[in-house]
Amino acid sequence: MKMLGKLVCAGLLMAGVATHAQAQVASFSTPPQGSVWNTMASVISAQARKSADLAMVVQPYGCNAQMMQAVNDSLAEFSLNDVNDVITAVKGTEEYSAAMPNLRVVARINPFPVGRYVKESSGLTSVADLAGRSVPSGWDAFPIARSHISAILAAGGIDWDDVKQVPVPELIRGSDDLASGRVDSAFFAVGGPKVAEVDASVGGVNFLTVEANEDTLSKIQEIRPAFYFSEVTPAPVRVGVSEPMMFVTWDNVLVAGAHVSDEQVKTLLSVLFDDKDAIGEAYPPLRALNIETAYKEYPGVEYHPGAVAFFKERNIELTPVQ
Repeated sequence: MKMLGKLVCAGLLMAGVATHAQAQVASFSTPPQGSVWNTMASVISAQARKSADLAMVVQPYGCNAQMMQAVNDSLAEFSLNDVNDVITAVKGTEEYSAAMPNLRVVARINPFPVGRYVKESSGLTSVADLAGRSVPSGWDAFPIARSHISAILAAGGIDWDDVKQVPVPELIRGSDDLASGRVDSAFFAVGGPKVAEVDASVGGVNFLTVEANEDTLSKIQEIRPAFYFSEVTPAPVRVGVSEPMMFVTWDNVLVAGAHVSDEQVKTLLSVLFDDKDAIGEAYPPLRALNIETAYKEYPGVEYHPGAVAFFKERNIELTPVQ
């Protein structure tokens, strides 16, 4: 199965090479169409074409490793990803079989809180309550979820050995299994449309609380160094959040290849922050764009020199790693 996945990714990568060569434009490498990063890249690219006359296209790939490889190998100019996954890609560890030294961070885009949610009727309120309960596992088609769920369990004071593991391939299947009763909880990002769908089908869902303290922060950062806790407040789009809650969170970051020119990076950053209202109107999660918090230090990765120059010109100082 792993070999088949690698062959699929390799085949899609070659398709990406052909597309890139024919178009001769700056491209965003993303996961498949309909994913959060694909949607974000589409909105940003559209605004770049409109306001800066940048020739940009979005090129979907089959997996995170492949979209990162496209940028590392100069087959794409930009991408969007969880910064923890970028750190892993640069090192060439976990899901990455080889180091990708040409990846550069350009800017922090927005925080991305994730959690485990359950049916309201379950009576479960905290991640600790999942001890002895069934939890989706495996994630062969979405391996990045393994670290995210490990961190959430750790923030609840439990681990994989404390739960009943039920193999699923990816996110949507995990939520479908919650709706059908095959598992007791599912994993998703706060505000995900699938959460709202399950909520409507089962008569209500709620996210489980975690213990957000120094001890659990240390545990989640052992899993991925750039995880942190953030507070999420109720809003109509945040189904399952009925009161202010703390969530395990990562940052989505804009990534560029070392081959991308400083000028191209600076131009795209100008679009992001000078036209952030239009971008946020097109895709509400991008309303979180904030130049004051966009230049954040992360362990194990470098900023693109064009980004460093841009933030210096805008008098934005690097926020040190916590």
